[in-house]
Amino acid sequence: MSDSTTGGQVFLLGAGPGDPELVTVRARRRLEEADVVLYDALVHPELLEHCRENAELVFVGKRAGKPSERQSRINDRLIAEARAGKKVARLKGGDPYLFGRGTEEAEVLAAAGIRFEVVPGVPSPLAATAYAGLSLTHRDLASSVAYLTATESPQKDRSSHDWAKLANGPQTLVIFMGMRKLDTLMTLLTENGRPPETPVAVVQWASLPRQKTIVGTVADIAEKAEGLGLPSLIIVGEVVRLRDKLRFFDSRPLFGKTVLVPRAPRRARDTIVRLRDASAQPLAIATFTIEPPADRGALRAAIDAGGHDWVLFTSAPAVTAFGRAMGDRDARVLGSAKVAAVGAKTAQALRSIGIHADLVSPVAHAEGLLDALGDAVGTRSRFLFPRAGDGRETLVEGLEDAGHEVTLVTAYDKQPVSGEALDRLSAGIEEADAILVTSGSVVRSLVEAAGTDALKGKVLASIGPVTSEALRDAGLEPTFEATDASLDALVDALETHYAGQG
Repeated sequence: MSDSTTGGQVFLLGAGPGDPELVTVRARRRLEEADVVLYDALVHPELLEHCRENAELVFVGKRAGKPSERQSRINDRLIAEARAGKKVARLKGGDPYLFGRGTEEAEVLAAAGIRFEVVPGVPSPLAATAYAGLSLTHRDLASSVAYLTATESPQKDRSSHDWAKLANGPQTLVIFMGMRKLDTLMTLLTENGRPPETPVAVVQWASLPRQKTIVGTVADIAEKAEGLGLPSLIIVGEVVRLRDKLRFFDSRPLFGKTVLVPRAPRRARDTIVRLRDASAQPLAIATFTIEPPADRGALRAAIDAGGHDWVLFTSAPAVTAFGRAMGDRDARVLGSAKVAAVGAKTAQALRSIGIHADLVSPVAHAEGLLDALGDAVGTRSRFLFPRAGDGRETLVEGLEDAGHEVTLVTAYDKQPVSGEALDRLSAGIEEADAILVTSGSVVRSLVEAAGTDALKGKVLASIGPVTSEALRDAGLEPTFEATDASLDALVDALETHYAGQG
């Protein structure tokens, strides 16, 4: 099976059923190694973030009922890229060998002498049943399972299924690609002896926050599930009765809610994970970009000048800019100066550049840091304060009013998104059920992108009093306010809000 003329190789990877965290560790590693990635329509876009920055990403469709790349062209591309010495990842929804074309692709690669590897994925039946609160097997209800597809090879002149055996043999029946024939399939089951009162569940978009589950019987499921589209699985059997007991995913308060996180995806990773754990659909879109200041040398000059008693940090971007200005030096560049940080997240960012804060305000806003400093500094201290160019003056004015000296340096600038990025933000606002509003600058960006009227119909989750005030200044009322100025507390408050509605 080895191609002696090339070091190329193909990885047939199972992407799992939908939730990007259900991909295997090995599949993720192979994605990171690949030079070329050919991916299907049902692959979650977040999985592509594991690819190398310079990897070539090729969309090849492969979704029932939709235009897609011809299988022969996909096969030819796999062979050509591997013969060119490249590592090629073929990323397929679910498992490559379960009612997909992965087996055919492997056969073609084997015939061509191309090295290949198959990495199994979490099959959709396991996800659909688990996330819908079912179970394929059960000690008392089902000890046998059969998988079948309602869409067989077009080369067959008749179905190969023995419906008499299927109707009366396996206790749990899982039918792939059967939504267009649901009524006919149920008729076949009853005609061949399956009791019409047998429970049936149809699960669409398994494991994703937009998952839909319809429960009925063999006699009425076609009517109940009318309008449910693809991708869907049909589960027939007594195990469907377990749903009321075993539901965990679609019973959470945030299930099915699209929540806009006003940050670039890379900066919103922790919040995205937290929202997904709550069964919400996170939508991370930047409302502004972080840009270098006009005077790029000012912060380094201020560091080199020294003589400060304290250095203040009120955001992670300020920490990043400070680390860049330090260059190849370490925390000794601070001399005897102490370090103060707003909140735990900023303190965590400081640790990433080798600096441990001497003081961390328990409340993550300028007023909280000002209060915390009140008991910690001398009668006249000198502060270095790197911050955003459009930062609030609360901290500076408070310190100067107390007789301290503040050297204010613009460490970075915030630029509102424009062009295509602004269009994405506008579309995201329209799609969102709720928006995490985290600062006054976010408020301004949201209003610029969509207008006040469009925002009035949304759940506006305010991170704290200062942000709530900015919302009211814009003619908007916060739906609620977090008890603590952190994204974790904001998500907690969002869950409480929707739980109260339920």
